[in-house]
Amino acid sequence: QVQLVESGGGLVQAGGSLRLSCAASGFIFSINKMGWYRQALGKQRELVATVTTGGSTNYADSVKGRFTISRDNAKKMVYLQMNSLKAEDTAVYYCNVKLNRDYWGQGTQVTVSS
Repeated sequence: QVQLVESGGGLVQAGGSLRLSCAASGFIFSINKMGWYRQALGKQRELVATVTTGGSTNYADSVKGRFTISRDNAKKMVYLQMNSLKAEDTAVYYCNVKLNRDYWGQGTQVTVSS
């Protein structure tokens, strides 16, 4: 079955960096667009970034220039490098793939202290 397992979250001071990882299995990773979403407490889940099979990327305006999404098809991994973190980046971050429906990982908490 489809599995997405996120890791790499934690507590960091404003201005710091974190790198999130997502290990994917149960589907043909190399032919599917992958994404990172986040959900802050009391808010709706929102798109952070996506990466296509060919490596094209798309970012939410709020993270452009600070976050970088990447993928390793051989390892079936997706990464989110987050730099210059702000308090408003605090959220649970989820890995996503859209197949017959949306699939999500369990999420990893990112907390940025100001």
